[in-house]
Order: sequence, then C-alpha cells, then structure tokens
Amino acid sequence: MAMDVVDYEIKGDAMQFVEIELDPGEAAIGEAGAMMFMEDGIEMDTIFGDGSSAQQGLFGKLMGAGKRLLTGESLFTTIFHNEGSGKKRVAFAAPFPGHIVPVDLAKIGGTLICQKDSFLCAARGVSIGIAFQRKLGAGLFGGEGFIMQKLDGDGMAFVHAGGTLVARELRAGETLRVDTGCVVAYESSVDFDIQYVGRIKSALFSGEGLFFATLRGPGKVWLQSLPLSRMANRIVMAAPAAGGQSREEGSVLGGLGRLLDGDN
Repeated sequence: MAMDVVDYEIKGDAMQFVEIELDPGEAAIGEAGAMMFMEDGIEMDTIFGDGSSAQQGLFGKLMGAGKRLLTGESLFTTIFHNEGSGKKRVAFAAPFPGHIVPVDLAKIGGTLICQKDSFLCAARGVSIGIAFQRKLGAGLFGGEGFIMQKLDGDGMAFVHAGGTLVARELRAGETLRVDTGCVVAYESSVDFDIQYVGRIKSALFSGEGLFFATLRGPGKVWLQSLPLSRMANRIVMAAPAAGGQSREEGSVLGGLGRLLDGDN
C-alpha cells in the first residue's frame, strides 16, 4: 500500500501540537493517547501494531504488537481515517514541553532510528518497528538499551523532542559526543556507539555519568536539551512527598510553614 501524502501544520511554542489534514480516504496513525482533537467525519479505530500494510492476518498483527511491546510502547496504535467528503483535520499533542520534529522519510532513505518514547504520529503506511543495537556497549550503557524504534516508509513521520531541538548534519567521519539521554533520532547512515568518559574523577564527580553517546556521520541527527528522565528526576528531587528534598520555597518557617499553609 502506498503511503498517504498528508499536509500538516505545527502550532505552539513550548507545548506544541501538529494538525494533519486528511483528504477523503486518507489516514494517519497516532501513539495511544496523543490525539488532541479531530473534526467531524474522521473515524477512529484502535488496532494491534502500527497498521502498516505488511501486517496481514493474525500472525502479522501479533508480530506488530510484539515489536511495540519490546520498545516499551502500548500494544495498540490508533488510526484516524477521513470518511467524509472533504478535507478534515486531526491534531496530536506533545506529551511534555518541547518541539515536534517533522521528518519526510522519503528524503532520508526511508528509515529513521529514534528513541523509544519519541514517536508521536505518522501518515498511514509508515511501519513502526525495532532497531537492535549491534554493539554491546551501546546496548548496555546507551540509555535506550538494545532496542530503539525504527520508522520505515516514504511518508511523513512526527517525533517529539524535549526542551530545545538541535539538528546537526554530520559529514563522513565527523563525530559528535552527546549525553545519552539527549539523542532523539538519527538517520540509518549514522553510526551510534558508547564511549567511556575516560577519567575516574570526571566520571565520579562531574555529574555527567560514566558514558557518552558517540554519533559518527555521515547523516543527520536530532538532539534534545531536556530529556524526560532528567526533568522527572528534578521533579522527584524537589518533591518531599516522593522522598525528595524541599527547597523551602523561601519560607523562614521551613517545614512548619508548609504545614500551616496547607502544602503538606
């Protein structure tokens, strides 16, 4: 089945969403829970796997669902198809502050490798699979484990990056060292590996961890300034109810002040 060719518009600044315009008969697939709104005439179905044309029959559906389970995603994908007589729109919202990255798979060789929780939505026909890390170091210490998501096809796909988005085009042999959580996606031509910091003092006291991700060109990479894990850790650290340490919020009474004003 040929990919649906969809028009889109990304709106917002810190909390973005993407509106996808569907002609009659066209459809888009979305991550479970990502839909923001849909116009009258669009029908919604929940299916196993990603709904790509390769998944026919019970075995194909189970294989598609199994791939999503391995990447930590829901077993189900939601497909939104336009059953009306004119153009209709459906919107998908980002799950946390950041930016939505539109990627035309046809322009990058048909394949995009991305972190497990970054996929937002795509045109119908895009296949959501898995990419195994071939190198032991990348699998054990790369932050994403042995398995990442692989998007295949020649249609539009949309992934989400936390915080500020950075896109870099790496020349052949050019290497970029990145915090493992800041890698959003990269083209299949990019070599991904893990490098040890190299100095015990830096590893123990710099706060940057023991390993860097190394991305070696040629190819394009997308990076994020605020990984979800980093934001979640800071929230937990600042939440006394979750075992974190309070910053007292400027109160001279400290914990007693929180008891009096109802925070505890």
